[in-house]
Amino acid sequence: MTVAVVQHAPGETPPAVSRVLAAAGVDTRTVLLTDGEDPSADLDGVEGLIVLGGRGRRHGFGYGSGFGETAGGPALLRDALAAEVPVLALGAGTRMLAAGGGRAVRTASGARDADPAVRLTPAAGADPLFAGAEPPSPGLRPARDPLHLPVGAVVLASCDGLPEQAFRIGGSAWGVRFLRQDGAADPWAADLLARFAALATSRSEHTAARAFFTRRAEAWEERFAHQAPAYEAGVARMRLAPGGVAVDLGCGTGRAMPALREQVGAGGRVLGIDVTPAMLAAAARHGRTRHGHLLAADCTRLPLPGASVHGIFSAGLLDHLPDPYAALREWARVSAPDGVLLLFHPSGRAERAARHGRPLDPADLLAEDNLRPALEGAGWHLDAYEDTDGRFLARAVLRRRTGDGPGAAQPARPSPAGASR
Repeated sequence: MTVAVVQHAPGETPPAVSRVLAAAGVDTRTVLLTDGEDPSADLDGVEGLIVLGGRGRRHGFGYGSGFGETAGGPALLRDALAAEVPVLALGAGTRMLAAGGGRAVRTASGARDADPAVRLTPAAGADPLFAGAEPPSPGLRPARDPLHLPVGAVVLASCDGLPEQAFRIGGSAWGVRFLRQDGAADPWAADLLARFAALATSRSEHTAARAFFTRRAEAWEERFAHQAPAYEAGVARMRLAPGGVAVDLGCGTGRAMPALREQVGAGGRVLGIDVTPAMLAAAARHGRTRHGHLLAADCTRLPLPGASVHGIFSAGLLDHLPDPYAALREWARVSAPDGVLLLFHPSGRAERAARHGRPLDPADLLAEDNLRPALEGAGWHLDAYEDTDGRFLARAVLRRRTGDGPGAAQPARPSPAGASR
């Protein structure tokens, strides 16, 4: 688990910061800023970003940035926001965060008191990072310079006359303006850093996937357009009835969605689900919303009712999950009796191993002797298995649960009025 610390000063991460992160079991990597130039680093192997600021007017934890508020901030920070990599900006680093998130016209108006106290706002109580935090230490003085915040930013700490003392952009980026240069030595600041380390650790699996696919989303469809016939042939093996609910799970740009729509018809419902918003945006650009709805969600915690799905198509996903067995159980939970699961890849296991210069792994989950018991343990019955140079395909059907006989209540199929196109 690694957090990149973006700063101007060369050398090691500030001791107060590195001490708290080390205690949380987090490694640090320093990324240096050069005035007006983007840092030469990417997000590979980075599960979080701490932004301390750049060269310029001294204030608080960091320094004024060489990137103007209108410049949009460093590309590294913009990439992190797009990929939902957890970001914590401190002191003057908050200017880069606000610029990267898109500036609005709102600004602090100026404090009336000589030393107003910083207070958490009601929104902090429901915030993923601030919830449960103690009030800021009295010795933490507010930032006094104006700051423009992006539209939609949530203010988490304020004081009289200077409302934007801490804020959140989206669901993964936080800015805290009122910390001193040695602020991590303060118990409240140290607790904030420890909270951020824990949050970044808990999200690390999704962070890595989003960072990887966000960079590739723009060119993904064009790069793999030649695979469209293979996807159509794979979906055809599902044999879904008209009027059902079909899910393209880990959909990427939604290449299976048109074929799924063909199977369930105008009276059915198609969902494309992926954890990377950039992939869903690419899917929308390529017209997948004509065939169904797009949804950002974790495939192991699907926001779907139990027994509501009649077919799940999943290409190249299962064996890359940290807990594929939990995923198979979750997919069984949302599936109707006799629901179909199709695991697919447009190339076989041996072909992919050779392409990556490695032998077939006998422990590979997708090997038939491993996959069959994994499916059975989650309630699925494997009824077709193909592993050739041309494709990998495994078709499974959900076994009927106790009480799911022919007369048992079945999940309602969507009416034409509720169909999604």
